[in-house]
Formats: sequence, C-alpha cells, structure tokens
Amino acid sequence: MKLSVKKINNEAVLPTRAHSYDAGMDLYVNGRQVITAHTTVAVPTGISMEIPEGFVGLIWDKSSIGAKGLKTLGGVVDSEYRGEVKVVVHNLNNEDIIFEHGQKIAQMLIQKVELVDIEEVTDLSSTVRGEGGFGSTGK
Repeated sequence: MKLSVKKINNEAVLPTRAHSYDAGMDLYVNGRQVITAHTTVAVPTGISMEIPEGFVGLIWDKSSIGAKGLKTLGGVVDSEYRGEVKVVVHNLNNEDIIFEHGQKIAQMLIQKVELVDIEEVTDLSSTVRGEGGFGSTGK
C-alpha cells in the first residue's frame, strides 16, 4: 500500500521509518515550536496526506519524546481528511520544551478500521466480567 503525502510547506520533512520493520512513521515538526510549560499545542507538520479508504492514521507518542514529559493527545486522522496533519501535545513539565524545525515529534500508524453500523438495543449479552470497570480486578 502506498501513502500519498503532500508538502504544504516546502521545508516540511516527509514521514520516515528509522527501520524497515517499524510499525510507526516518524512525524516531524515544521518550523521552530515552543511548547510552554503545562500547555497544550497543535504542532504543525507541514504535510497533508491521503489515507486510503478503510484505514485511519493514529498519532502516538514516541518513547523518547514521552520521556521528556510531552504527551500526545487526540491523534485520529480520518481517511477523508486532506488538511495539514498536526500533532496535539501537552507539556507536563514546569519548563518550556523547544523543538527545532525537522525534529521528530510523534509517530503515526496506518491501520485498517472496521466501519460498523450502530444499532440501539435495550439489553446487551451477559459476560463473566459484566459491568466491572476500573479496579474491578483488584489491581
């Protein structure tokens, strides 16, 4: 499968994989970005893409970025979206984090999705777990 990627900014860096077997493609910061302490920012990548129908782009943390106290948020890119891909991040630190142009900010996985029809029902089937949620296993 091929992924069509367009540079919105001529200086933008196209997604890459460090190794051929990596699940995620690295996404890069477009321009210098300052992520102020305890703020959430949509960081531009300078690219847009054409994700094939039946697939989705999921933006995830890179472990090296997460280790610096930056958390990636809300990373779903639908197949019909053609705008700039932005990486929403939150700085958990008491200090600003600065990204220079072309630095890695996150990774994207392209995954197949099942599009389901939603049907309202009055009852659901029962299971051993039932409605046991947070902490229901005692750990």
